[in-house]
Amino acid sequence: MRLVFAGTPEPAVPSLRALLESPRHEVVAVVTRPDAPAGRGRRLVRSPVGALADEHGIEVLTPPKAGDPEFLARLAELAPDACPVVAYGALLPQRTLDIPRHGWVNLHFSLLPAWRGAAPVQAAIRAGDEITGASTFRIVRELDAGPVYGVVTEKIGRTDTAGELLGRLAVSGAALLASTMDGIEDGSLRAVEQPSDGVTYAPKVTVDDAKVSFTDPAAAIDRHIRAMTPDPGAWALFRGERFKLGPVTPVEGPELAPGVLLAERKRVLVGTATTPVRLGEVQAQGKKRMAAADWARGTRIDQEERLT
Repeated sequence: MRLVFAGTPEPAVPSLRALLESPRHEVVAVVTRPDAPAGRGRRLVRSPVGALADEHGIEVLTPPKAGDPEFLARLAELAPDACPVVAYGALLPQRTLDIPRHGWVNLHFSLLPAWRGAAPVQAAIRAGDEITGASTFRIVRELDAGPVYGVVTEKIGRTDTAGELLGRLAVSGAALLASTMDGIEDGSLRAVEQPSDGVTYAPKVTVDDAKVSFTDPAAAIDRHIRAMTPDPGAWALFRGERFKLGPVTPVEGPELAPGVLLAERKRVLVGTATTPVRLGEVQAQGKKRMAAADWARGTRIDQEERLT
């Protein structure tokens, strides 16, 4: 089939690569978000998907909006049979959805109808799910509600961060998306409507959402921090300044009030609503990321001082 691939960040790259390597399909163009400023110099940088397309000499389309007339005209000229999508990052109006004869087929990193929305991996970890996965479905106007072509499952490990889990799903999901395109092409695959039961939502995670509340139980804090790692990054306040937190470990230890710090020789504990957690890597304001014990040796922590 003739394909126009839409995607933007790094997790979409394995899917584009899988389709480029497929002998059954031709990727005739890529749609990605416009180049964005990055780094200290704030120079414009191509998205990871756009950069891979450039390497392969494929036309890259960067419409400010997916409904722009110029973009729609070019998409119609390209005449794609289908448009596979992975984390494109923009809404697709109906007039855009109507152009390819097999529609736009999205790879979503959850087992739909669970965790529709922008942050399904973070939501699954925060909720304490043991199993997640990826789904391919045909895009309709309602958010992530279209009929499903196929799924793959993935166990959530006890120490998985969102970044680690998403990395695995990006690879297994790429194979799922490629096989979905194969099944659509040869007519062996039919999409099945999602059930009305079990619908949950995973809205975009903000920096404010990443703040840690030490009045929560240790298990919930552990899941929350792993869900926020690496982006946008979990944090609390220490001496009135933002203090970044890497994954923690719930431990048996002395009874500490929520947020209270206890620096021991080889570890730093923080009180929660239940048992303490041991801090992993931390980053104080204006400092480099380091092991919590190393940070504590250079910081005189007062008795009953806490993270808030």
